Amino acid sequence: MKGTRVGIVGAGNVGATVAYSLAMKGVSHEIILRDNKIDRAKGMALDMSQAANAARQHTVVSVAEDMSQLTDCDVIVITAGSPRLPGMSRDDLLMVNANIMKEVVTDIKKYSPNAILIPVSNPLDAMVYTAIRETGWERNRVVGMAGILDSARMAHFIYEKVGYGAGQIRASVMGGHGDDMVPLPRFSTIAGVPLTDLLTDDEIEEIVEKTRHGGAEIVGYLKTGSAYYAPAKSTAIMVEAILKDTKQIFPCAVMLDGEYGYSNVVSGVPVALGANGVEKIIEISLNEKRQAQFKKSIDSVRALIDTLDKNNFFGDQ
Repeated sequence: MKGTRVGIVGAGNVGATVAYSLAMKGVSHEIILRDNKIDRAKGMALDMSQAANAARQHTVVSVAEDMSQLTDCDVIVITAGSPRLPGMSRDDLLMVNANIMKEVVTDIKKYSPNAILIPVSNPLDAMVYTAIRETGWERNRVVGMAGILDSARMAHFIYEKVGYGAGQIRASVMGGHGDDMVPLPRFSTIAGVPLTDLLTDDEIEEIVEKTRHGGAEIVGYLKTGSAYYAPAKSTAIMVEAILKDTKQIFPCAVMLDGEYGYSNVVSGVPVALGANGVEKIIEISLNEKRQAQFKKSIDSVRALIDTLDKNNFFGDQ
């Protein structure tokens, strides 16, 4: 097996924790961090490489001082982006992070032309769309992380509600990240038993609302930052599925091309992840309520794409 190489652009809390999570399992032979704070990244890389030795793993973590050193990666995780700052509108954040994404993927296209991209930056669906438009790559090679995180949050709140089945809870979430997510109680189970058999509609709705605001709750406690352990682990799970070609099914953000009746828009749907990135998009049956929620989620992403187009972000492509 040839040596695998994972690039991580943005070595803040999420990016660094992705790297650490992968290094501790020996998922990749080499992990390359790219961050504007080069010395900080070098310190982290050295620390993680030593931790990998403690864990008896073969992973070496290094630093790309420039994007030109991020070469021949199999997978590249993109966490680079600005958080929403005081006084910044949703559209302001969109334009700032879309510009960062454009710059990053332009370099990736040049130096790691065969990589599979996993954008993590927000607003997530619009960032996946931007990466696909800017690279011109096939949609299977650009897959966003959000659904695994939202499903994990929902699973936690299910356990909190029922008090049993830890480790046996499988929650399913579709659609956009945050307020527009589409929870799927019918496809959520505890040891194979559907959630709808175990909880009332009101109890399920309470769990759904907690899941929608799961990230905001953590921000409220942390005060000066946002969640990173669960987002990072969710991202690492995707990297591992791709590098090991497991073809396991996870909810991820992908460009739709007729699936669920939508095209040229990104949303979270169940996909099989493997060596080619998105190996297959799974279409599940949605009842009327979930179809309406999914449409609302799609419309939210379309509004972001319209804002990018209005600002002539993609030029005359």
